[in-house]
Amino acid sequence: MLELLNLDNVLFLDIETVPMCAEYDQLPEIYKKHWNRKSDFIPRRPEDTPQTLYSKAGIFAEFGKIICISVGTLKTIDSKKSFKIKSFYGHDEKKILEDFVALLNTSYNKKENMLCGHNAKEFDIPFISRRMLINGIKLPMLLDLAGKKPWEVGHLDTMELWKFGDYKNYTSLEMLATLFDIPTPKDDIAGSDVSRVYWEEKDLERIMKYCQKDVLTVAQLMLKYQGKPLISDEDVKTV
Repeated sequence: MLELLNLDNVLFLDIETVPMCAEYDQLPEIYKKHWNRKSDFIPRRPEDTPQTLYSKAGIFAEFGKIICISVGTLKTIDSKKSFKIKSFYGHDEKKILEDFVALLNTSYNKKENMLCGHNAKEFDIPFISRRMLINGIKLPMLLDLAGKKPWEVGHLDTMELWKFGDYKNYTSLEMLATLFDIPTPKDDIAGSDVSRVYWEEKDLERIMKYCQKDVLTVAQLMLKYQGKPLISDEDVKTV
């Protein structure tokens, strides 16, 4: 039951991803071949081509890369909450993933630990796991799902929880933030802007701050689900 979840054991997370290259024409020929096939399965307008659809490549682990993982931890002492946010970001995806794995292996390696994100079961967690294998990184306990029963998987998803078994539609984090009167994280850029901000503006700091806002919003949403007060601005710290 939701109210029995101890959010102090949860690592809240969000990731930002981009296509592996800035432009379709920069792809190695073998990747162009694979992308041309993949693009056939992407919803398109009559005039779309693999080149025009390439901006969507960042949502596929086979054609994208992670440029930021932001995580948040909640601690409650005598009803007083504190929330710490940390980001792993940069151009070196392998370094980002190695640093993230080190955190999981040292601080989130117990049975009661869980990961939580918005649409994390469909996107963030599979994407991270696939990119780890591609980069030759061993999966940590929280991401190694082979042989586990569903109730043994320590993953929470605020979008899945909101569905209550309804699989007909997608509800954005921004929409839920509005419904629950949580300050919106979408006050600068949106997910569709990340690739442009990274490849054209080369503004990693801006992307990192956007990612951190999403992590805080996910934690706030879980508190709302539990009927608990929100974390105040003064109790949020970045490390």
